[in-house]
Amino acid sequence: MDAVRQHGPGVSVADIAAQAGITKPVLYRHFDDRADLHRAVGREAAGLLMARIAPELEHDREPAEHIRAIVDAFLGGIEDEPELWRFVVHNPGEHTPGAEVVDDVRQTIASLLATLIGERLRALELDSGGAEAWALGLVGMVQSTGDWWLERRTMSRGALTDYLTTLIWGGVSAVLGRTGTGTDAPLTLLRRAQGGSDR
Repeated sequence: MDAVRQHGPGVSVADIAAQAGITKPVLYRHFDDRADLHRAVGREAAGLLMARIAPELEHDREPAEHIRAIVDAFLGGIEDEPELWRFVVHNPGEHTPGAEVVDDVRQTIASLLATLIGERLRALELDSGGAEAWALGLVGMVQSTGDWWLERRTMSRGALTDYLTTLIWGGVSAVLGRTGTGTDAPLTLLRRAQGGSDR
């Protein structure tokens, strides 16, 4: 992982061995092949990201703030470890062998979100049949936007978090049939993202 941080997602096995202070043959005593090594690094990197996101899923917050915290945790994770993120998602040398790592992380996050969404819908006596589709859609949207942001950095993390939360909560609140002050959350977050007043 230190070699990936130093050399980027195109890191070679030789770079990894050198970082570990061993030779390539010694390194391969611990892994079946290059793809196995890449999967192992990918799983560890994915674990770091999940360690940031999972605690946010367990907090009891208002829905809009819950969404914001999860989005911010994801963006914070890829911001702090950009090379590891690129290695896991866009590894140029091992597209196919590493794909299941990305799929596993996406599915894990989506499953946790689906449970959360489903519980909220059932509590309001609404149909929870679409919870999994919702969750997968949200994960895909945030991941794609995070990739774009990591490369472009045309706005702050806080602003992007607010924009994504506004978009997500706008859809969630419509389905939940939220009324009263809760429906003001998207507008408040949008104003915050644009640097305006919350009032």
